[in-house]
Amino acid sequence: MAGPAAPTTEGWSSRTAFILAAVGAAVGLGNIWRFPTLAGENGGGAFVLVYIGCIILIGLPMVLSEVLIGRHGRSDAYHSVVKVAEDSKVSKNWGIFGGIGILNAFLILTFYSVVAGWVLYYVGVMSADFLGAIFSGNPFAGALASENPDSIPGRMADLFANVPLLLGMHSLFMIITIWIVARGVTDGIEKAATYLMPTFFVLLVLITLYGAFTGEFAKAVVFLFTPDFSKLSPAVVNDALGQALFSMSVASAALITYGGYVSRETKLAPTAGMIAFADTGVALLAGLMIFPIVFAVGLDVAQGPTLVFQSLPIAFHNMPAGSLVGLLFFVLIFFAALTSSISLLEGVVAWAMRRFGWTRGFAAWLVGGVIFLIGVACALSLNIWSGISPLGFIPLFEGKNIFDTIDDLVSKILLPVTAFLTAVFIGWRADKKLVEEETGLEGTMFGLWRFLIAWLAPLAVAMIFVFAVFPNLIGQG
Repeated sequence: MAGPAAPTTEGWSSRTAFILAAVGAAVGLGNIWRFPTLAGENGGGAFVLVYIGCIILIGLPMVLSEVLIGRHGRSDAYHSVVKVAEDSKVSKNWGIFGGIGILNAFLILTFYSVVAGWVLYYVGVMSADFLGAIFSGNPFAGALASENPDSIPGRMADLFANVPLLLGMHSLFMIITIWIVARGVTDGIEKAATYLMPTFFVLLVLITLYGAFTGEFAKAVVFLFTPDFSKLSPAVVNDALGQALFSMSVASAALITYGGYVSRETKLAPTAGMIAFADTGVALLAGLMIFPIVFAVGLDVAQGPTLVFQSLPIAFHNMPAGSLVGLLFFVLIFFAALTSSISLLEGVVAWAMRRFGWTRGFAAWLVGGVIFLIGVACALSLNIWSGISPLGFIPLFEGKNIFDTIDDLVSKILLPVTAFLTAVFIGWRADKKLVEEETGLEGTMFGLWRFLIAWLAPLAVAMIFVFAVFPNLIGQG
């Protein structure tokens, strides 16, 4: 049974602080790593056009829905949904999707922190390389100048095989995340967002300008913004829809939890718009940052998930000042990963504090410790436990290791289910007057938003779920 839904006494110091934190929650590895990967694999312009359309028509309405639930409930994701249900005079059992959202955040962070550990590894590698370049008297050397370019991609395999190093990077990232969340909303999460996000945007712009002057910027612009509709397929549309929806941290309790700390004076609709705009802008800038560099050295944009961790280090090796730019690039990715991991952990910690009456520090270290231990299993599944397939008896997870099993369970089943229930709840069950007051929308704008959240969003999320479970329907099986 759930504990009392005590309203939170914590809050953001300003609307700007909330926007920075929420943008930090949305902007993560999905923008810097997954968006360029999908854009490269799916032909560029047509994918990007569909992605932007999905952000406007589905992603933005979902963001506003989650933030309004949090602001009205003034608690963690589960208790906030229960509060909206109670005030709408519908069953409190709707709180289940808030609970699944918290579970999503918990599970995502178990493998997300492992990937973030890879980023930390490259931050270390590039830091040592740049210091070496400075001491050798050539600070504008290419990255990893002393190494054979053919051996650079092998660094990932070497990392996976080095169990102590892999676990060490995972541990360090989780310790940083837990420490920030344990400090509280104002002294921890808000301060981290206030420093990290502006620095992140400065680095993003600087590296994009670097690519514009030293890379094939015009070719990248054409690739990203000239749609070739012959490359559109149901699979491409589904990839764009999934990326648009889940890159903004929808269905992972983060936005509902952060919404619980928003003041009554904050206008939610324009704030949600700014979050969606910033998230989309970062994804597009990430493409304009990465693709000019990739094109300049003749690499394939359709490299898939290896693009950031294996292909780009080769690109930095072959470019002027690649040592410095490579370091800044991985620092940028680290900031993005950290702000997202903070929001994921906060969603679970907020619930644990309300449910069990724990202090913030105790909840953060205990919950974070459990996540860390499951993350160890995810990391070991990349090497000594690679043959373990925990759900291999289910066709969808057949042959999947621990890391991929948790990833697929969340992305293909739990996230779509949570997003679907959120849309149905806000669109059909929540009190219309309550929702209208929380959004601040009126007349035609409210009617349009309500149509999108009640009709289009559930259909779109259902499509993601069906095609994820039955990939043969769109030729991906």
